[in-house]
Amino acid sequence: MPGGPNDLVMLGTASQMPSRERNHVGMVLRLEGATVLIDPGEGTQRQLLHTDRTVTALDAVCLTHLHGDHCLGLPGVLQSRAQERRDELLPLLFPAPSRDDLEHLLRAGLTSQPLPVRPIPVPGDGPVGEVAGLQVEAAVLDHPVPTVGWRFETPHRRHLLPDALDALGLEGPAVGELVRAGQITVHGRTVRMEDVSVHRPGFVVAVVLDTRLCDAAFALARDADLLVCESTFLAADTDLAEAYGHLTSTQAAAIARDAGARRLVLTHYSNRYPDEAEFAAEAAAVFPDVVAARDFDVVTFTRAPDVDDRPGRAGVPHD
Repeated sequence: MPGGPNDLVMLGTASQMPSRERNHVGMVLRLEGATVLIDPGEGTQRQLLHTDRTVTALDAVCLTHLHGDHCLGLPGVLQSRAQERRDELLPLLFPAPSRDDLEHLLRAGLTSQPLPVRPIPVPGDGPVGEVAGLQVEAAVLDHPVPTVGWRFETPHRRHLLPDALDALGLEGPAVGELVRAGQITVHGRTVRMEDVSVHRPGFVVAVVLDTRLCDAAFALARDADLLVCESTFLAADTDLAEAYGHLTSTQAAAIARDAGARRLVLTHYSNRYPDEAEFAAEAAAVFPDVVAARDFDVVTFTRAPDVDDRPGRAGVPHD
């Protein structure tokens, strides 16, 4: 359903190896009333308990790939939904070449109830269709196993301008008729929606995890309001990033800059770097509007009429 707050809760920000401060990667996107769990790494259920999100409130799950640090929390999430007697099947989007791996994962752990899930294999680049009211697009990334990035977009809308309506004497049922029909005749004059409204583009959130630099990463991030991007290594270790199929902080920032994204959120850090501030500092030299996320940070983004809103950050306090 449309409306409500738009935000992203970071459940974990580690890469392959978790640490005392960082859980395996995972996040919950809430966008125009839809709630999507992305890459539920090990410990996802436990992390959720420290937030206001629940497994029963999820509308969909998206997996970028089937490496364990991105998916081992999935069986527990689904089993908990089964315990809650949720009858509707939860859409589960994943790279189609990893179908066998997903089937093995879904059989992990014994449960007395069938898992309430509807797997949706994504074959490759292009639109996936509507999921939970969002338009979803995928693109194949450059990683050693089949991997896709995600792009979520809300519908475009027109925003009525109160001053324009008042000037034409439009109010009450007449406004409703204008919205339904697209135009209305008042005092012998035909008024169109375009005359009393402005186009409001939908929100775009892009998620690029586990990849080398590639064209698909830039395509997913194009004009995104929010780009969530892996930043496994610092620039000094660019050779390691290339060897293992990952990005550095400066490469993530270059994607955001060149793709015209509005805000960049970094995550998926190697545990060789204990301080996220190093990632933020490197990325900020390339792209100024950057957040180096920590576990349980919340990134919010709102849009008010005639305001060029910028997403903000409301983090859980850290010692």
